[in-house]
Amino acid sequence: MGEKPSLETSAQSLHFNLLNHVLDGITARESIVHSYGRSFNAFAAKLTENEKQRLEDMEGIVSVFPSKTLHLHTTRSWDFLGFTETMEQGKTLKSDVIVGIIDTGIWPESKSFSDEGFGPPPKKWKGSCNKNFTCNNKIIGAKYYAREGTSVDEPSPRDTEGHGSHTASTVAGATVRNVSFYGIAKGKARGALPGARLAIYKVCWPNQGCSDEDLLAAFDDAIADGVDIISISIGGVNVREYFSDSIAIGSFHAMKKGIVTSASAGNGGPSRETLSNMAPWMISVAASSIDRKIIGKVVVGNNKSFVGVSVNPFPTTKVLPFISPPSCYIDYKPAKGNIVLCSDDDSGEAASSIHAAGLVSIDSSSYIDFGRQYPLPALDVIPEVGLQLNKYINSTSRNPVAKILKSEEIFDPKAPVIISFSSRGPSTITPDILKPDISAPGVDIIAAWSPKAKLTFIESDKRSVNYNIISGTSMACPHVAGVAAYIKSFHPSWSPAAILSALVTTATPMNPLYHPDGELDHGAGQLNPVNAAKPGLIYDASVADYIEMLCNMGYNTTKLRIITGDKSTCNSSKIKNGNVRDLNYPSLALKAKEGIPVHASFPRTVTNVGLANSVYKAKIIIISNSKLNVTVKPQVLKFEALNQTLEFVVTVSGPAMKVDSVASASLVWFDGKHSVRSPIVVFV
Repeated sequence: MGEKPSLETSAQSLHFNLLNHVLDGITARESIVHSYGRSFNAFAAKLTENEKQRLEDMEGIVSVFPSKTLHLHTTRSWDFLGFTETMEQGKTLKSDVIVGIIDTGIWPESKSFSDEGFGPPPKKWKGSCNKNFTCNNKIIGAKYYAREGTSVDEPSPRDTEGHGSHTASTVAGATVRNVSFYGIAKGKARGALPGARLAIYKVCWPNQGCSDEDLLAAFDDAIADGVDIISISIGGVNVREYFSDSIAIGSFHAMKKGIVTSASAGNGGPSRETLSNMAPWMISVAASSIDRKIIGKVVVGNNKSFVGVSVNPFPTTKVLPFISPPSCYIDYKPAKGNIVLCSDDDSGEAASSIHAAGLVSIDSSSYIDFGRQYPLPALDVIPEVGLQLNKYINSTSRNPVAKILKSEEIFDPKAPVIISFSSRGPSTITPDILKPDISAPGVDIIAAWSPKAKLTFIESDKRSVNYNIISGTSMACPHVAGVAAYIKSFHPSWSPAAILSALVTTATPMNPLYHPDGELDHGAGQLNPVNAAKPGLIYDASVADYIEMLCNMGYNTTKLRIITGDKSTCNSSKIKNGNVRDLNYPSLALKAKEGIPVHASFPRTVTNVGLANSVYKAKIIIISNSKLNVTVKPQVLKFEALNQTLEFVVTVSGPAMKVDSVASASLVWFDGKHSVRSPIVVFV
């Protein structure tokens, strides 16, 4: 995964030469799977364990790792964020920003991807469209990648799963009116930047996930094709060192070319240390709720109503017998045509298999803060409600009955709140870099869908829709990618670090009462598109800054030079005495030790992108019961020109902390117009 080879030597010939030195019994041509050379230098090949070991031992090899299979992790959401349709209209059809979507493909016939009013692709575009797929002036490129052995349902970039169409339309979908999911969530569906172009890279396949070698091929092409932003709502389960992780590798090379990568944080919450995408050079996005909540209700025979959650589009059922089978996972003939009360049937498969007419599923986790879809009328309820329903079934003198109502929308005054499934920090690789970076709407999001895609995993469910409601950090990621594209349309020369900074420092703080793990839940807070394009100050970082951070992590000069392709070194005194937290990041995080007083310094540099002559004063906000003491030197920054940089140091101290505790604060630079906020979090 090192630097792209020189023009004099083809990448493939280099890769064949390396393989010929390690292979036993087969040729390099038989072994090789992918040769990456458009944007970086890498290859995928079939190797035995002995061959792998020999390759690892060769000079010039950065890393050798087995390919793994990764997994896929709005009518209301943009309005909830304050990003109204009129705000982005000025950029609607005037943008040459290109967003690369690495996902399950796209359904080009969707109204969300109309190219009406668009001119030809920008001259910087160097990509192409697969021969069996028709692009337009909105979808300007489309490719697919299928590793050997993949069962390809349709050999094209066309989306048959729905996920890719959903994420792409959230980023840059055209405004489509009168959208709903069977009457639920009626309104307009639109993306953040409808004028952006889309480049599609299909790497995920039904029931087979997304392979590392295909992901790297997609990154290799996207970088060379000329995209500005990459949105990737994919992640693994097991954390890997950065340069054994295909998304970290791909996004590193994207960063070197000035391309922003927005990645989903993962759906492994609510436990800590569950992040799957956490490299400092990418934006890691958590999922939060919006103020429209979709709920379900079951009404029993005594007219008592019980509230749960689901996205249930089925009409209200008739009053039917309500039973609690001894087990929903074995054939139970009396269940046919009745409503059943089951435990943890979170797909509806068990209820469908016994031919139930409706399902009330008791969720033992007690986390029912988002609605699932089922192949039959259904809702999830918490255990306490399940006990009450069981009591009704067992105590009624007559035959117990119930009806399940079609889902409805209610206002949620608590929003935004980080959803239970959203993966939490800290980063297990670089805990002194705060991850996730930011949160964005990821719950009950309606967006474009493939009519060929299923709504559930149940074979008998044959429904087909053009717009669907789903939840996940997969839905949060494209919200951030879309706003990154919006920022890029105003500031085309800004680096990925500058755009990350703009997003982080303008984020809206989250309510600490709902977030016991503080910034480890939500990063800087909720995405704020209105302010992100005019942040006032930015914390910028270059490739050299990330290299310095890698040195501080323990990488040696030899491996570093292979990665960078230049004469980078880890031998300077600055690096030898430095820390990972010295990276000029817009947030400040510290992993403290139990029983040892807190003390750390964070050197930072800000660049003035607001008003030429401006004076910023520092303000420290201590959150909740935190006992942190935070100082800033100097406390006033006086700028005399745009793009001028000034330095300061933040020092954080405090008493010893207990295991699993979190202390939060924030630093705000304010010039009377711009409020530039950096979250501060210390944890054990």
